[in-house]
Amino acid sequence: MANVHTLTPRGAAPAAPPVPPARAAADRIDPRRFAAFLAMTFGMFMAILDIQIVSASLSEIQAGLAAGPDEIAWVQTSYLIAEVIMIPLSGFLSRALGTRTLFTAAAAGFTIASFMCGLSTTLEEMIFWRVIQGFVGGGMIPSVFAASYSIFPRSRMGLITPLIGLVVTLAPTIGPTVGGYLTDHLSWHWLFFINIVPGIFVTIAAALLIDFDKPDYSLLDHFDWLGFFAMAGFLGGLQYALEEGPRNDWFDDETVVLFTVISAISGLIFFWRVLSTKYPIVDLRAFSNRNYAVGTLFNFILGSGLYGLTYLYPVYLARIRDYNALQIGETMFVTGLTMFLTAPLVGRLLGRVDPRYLMITGFISFGIGTWWMSNITHDWGFYELLLPQVFRGFGLMMAMIPVNNVSLGTLPPERLKDASGVFNLTRNLGGAVGLAALSTLLTHRTDFHAARMQESLTFAHRPAMEMLEGLTQRFRDFGSDAAPMALKQMHLLVQREALVMSFADIFLLFTLLFAFLAVLALMVKRPTPAAAPPPEAH
Repeated sequence: MANVHTLTPRGAAPAAPPVPPARAAADRIDPRRFAAFLAMTFGMFMAILDIQIVSASLSEIQAGLAAGPDEIAWVQTSYLIAEVIMIPLSGFLSRALGTRTLFTAAAAGFTIASFMCGLSTTLEEMIFWRVIQGFVGGGMIPSVFAASYSIFPRSRMGLITPLIGLVVTLAPTIGPTVGGYLTDHLSWHWLFFINIVPGIFVTIAAALLIDFDKPDYSLLDHFDWLGFFAMAGFLGGLQYALEEGPRNDWFDDETVVLFTVISAISGLIFFWRVLSTKYPIVDLRAFSNRNYAVGTLFNFILGSGLYGLTYLYPVYLARIRDYNALQIGETMFVTGLTMFLTAPLVGRLLGRVDPRYLMITGFISFGIGTWWMSNITHDWGFYELLLPQVFRGFGLMMAMIPVNNVSLGTLPPERLKDASGVFNLTRNLGGAVGLAALSTLLTHRTDFHAARMQESLTFAHRPAMEMLEGLTQRFRDFGSDAAPMALKQMHLLVQREALVMSFADIFLLFTLLFAFLAVLALMVKRPTPAAAPPPEAH
């Protein structure tokens, strides 16, 4: 009779064992902190989106500000330089000021700067406010990563990290689409005004809800000004060289050479200070963790793939297919939709599957998408690009989320803030290096393929002569200049095919790169999560 309470009806499944109260409490997500985290994530989304949303409409901004074609690039370059300096600095500022003060000030500053960018009437005003916008925006991004791994239990990261991964990948992917839509239907001013209402909401929510930690103002007494200026020169000079180098033929331009020299000298001073001073501006001790060190390499290359292909697809669709901004956005929407649908799947798999296998799956999927694209021709449109984009979106999300977990999820809480700043910096630098390399490769490979085809297009090449005769016959209706017009058309066709072949070369290069990552992922240690901070810790 004593055991009668253990009996169950015939055929019924035995009841699941009750969850111990201590474990249930440890797995609980505090609603206030989750609401604060959602607001922070939205702020990060705005900061990342603002990189790509403007790039799609620079020509309209140029016309509105009466700027020259060489000057308008500073609207983008100034933002990127300021952001790349702030991202690693945010770790120190977060420890000194606390997450609440840093994030609230960053969100408020970003909102004000966005408003002033929309009101700018001269290029100088725009550049000034873009610097402010990029600098304070860079403070929001690493704070979200650090908060996610310090305030939530490790058992619930399957819910949290997919949300971060979705924001990081989706924002730059849909940026050109959103930017083109706003510019076409409203005006370029709304590229900035769109941040105002969400920015006010994020600022208020951050001020009221964030209670993750407490400031340590004593750190400000040890602020390393030499290290800061060295870091600014190193990262700012590098970002400028990477941004302007492809447009100005690299070291043929004196300004690019100057900033490269500044970056090199500042870099030596920066690393000397970081490794020698007691209170470094950026703490690099997280690199002693092998998973973090390898994860930052993964993040660097994923950044080049994320931003690089976000650049390549619109260039192909605009220059080869003559698509407008809206058509490009509709075509590239597939990648964003795939990411959105993949994020919950990755979240469910995180706690059940070795994250190394998820990374390998993601790298291989991305590689399949780029290998497919290496067969590209001049008449590929939405349906031909559909599956490659599905593989790309699935691969990015499948790889990036476990890379975040492997890199940051195994670090002790006291190293998270600095490590998060450097980790996010590697993704941005990966994107900058990738874009610079892609622009240069695209130009050089196009010239190479065009020269090779022109060598074969001689009077002895019968198909070429037949095409030339056909074009000449077609242009005779337009007057006596049929022969020159036919030659010009042949030249344009050669340039088009050379450009398409260059796209194919670059996609094949990405395939090899991500195949290397899939092999390298085997060297990552299976992560053993670091201990989470106690619930009462601030």
